[in-house]
Amino acid sequence: MRRYFFGKMCLKKIPIIIFLLVSYFIIPNHVYAAPETVITEGHSHNEIKRGERFFKGLLPFKRDYNACVSCHNLTPTDTLNWNPSAMDIAMKYADQDFGSFQSAVMEPSGIKMQASHVNFTLKEEDLKAVKSYLDNLSETGLSPAKPTYNNLILFLFLGLLLTWALVELIFLHHIKWKVVPIVIFMGAFGWQVRMIVTDAIKLGRQESYAPDQPIKFSHKVHAGENGIDCMYCHTTAEQSKSAGIPATNLCMNCHVLIREGSNSGKFEISKVVEANEKGQSIEWTRIHNLPDHVYFSHAIHVGSGKLDCTQCHGQVQEMDIMQQHSDLSMGWCVNCHRETKVDFGNNGYYEHFVELHGQIKSGAIDSVTAADVGANDCMRCHY
Repeated sequence: MRRYFFGKMCLKKIPIIIFLLVSYFIIPNHVYAAPETVITEGHSHNEIKRGERFFKGLLPFKRDYNACVSCHNLTPTDTLNWNPSAMDIAMKYADQDFGSFQSAVMEPSGIKMQASHVNFTLKEEDLKAVKSYLDNLSETGLSPAKPTYNNLILFLFLGLLLTWALVELIFLHHIKWKVVPIVIFMGAFGWQVRMIVTDAIKLGRQESYAPDQPIKFSHKVHAGENGIDCMYCHTTAEQSKSAGIPATNLCMNCHVLIREGSNSGKFEISKVVEANEKGQSIEWTRIHNLPDHVYFSHAIHVGSGKLDCTQCHGQVQEMDIMQQHSDLSMGWCVNCHRETKVDFGNNGYYEHFVELHGQIKSGAIDSVTAADVGANDCMRCHY
């Protein structure tokens, strides 16, 4: 009787436990909303809100043109949008008068941008409201993306199934066939283990990582369509640990003349020009990152090993948005060393491997892999 009463109480408390767990993990401690500000020029909150509605296409109700947000995105995209983002526009014209902003809107640079502004008719007072919204955006910034809890909810749900199955097996005994809670327990436990292992393997890896960059630089345009060699921009790849980030004045070797792109107009290139004139560096976001305990040298792979850039970085000449092609895991590196045949015969870097040269001459072996010359020795990467 006591065991039955205990089991009944446990069943009644399960919904309460579920509610408490879900509430704790799902309801955020604070609301992710940008703070409201009033711009020094005297824009009211209502004016800012009205400008936001025009920008997002909620006003006017009838129009023959696309909403601003359809071209000037407010959130990151996984494809290259040549149009400047809403934040880019907000930052550029925050300190400029309305006349400059109006001129840029009505007469945009770039063939594609001009085509998208055909039939764009917005009253001056409405356009001023849009600028007030963008001015406010330049101060408050975009609202950060809310985190998702899908995996956490699934993990907790599986944990509840595990708990129920154990309680059923040990205390309740409501189900006649004991195999049912056993199967549920094994399935939930196995799925949880799978989730833990999968997420543990992903720690420190960022395959397909493609962060937003301060300038919309397309490798497809530069390396693909214009055929610029990788070494022209990444000048230290053959001699240094790092491939190097091109200095702003190197960009100006071309853009001292090329001031307008066929896709992006003048907006993106003007960022390079302004940075060069002010003597500032462009703060690019690093894409390929390795743990601190790993040593990697471009000089060994590119300069000595004569590897092509695409072997590690993929078909860069086809990427509008640069992303990490491989997971850069230890297993990926080790397998590459085992499979990659080095340029051994006519390479001064490998002259001191006398024994291997002798085996090639005698016909004992026909090729040499990176692993054969010590690439997989632990101390090469971890010391």
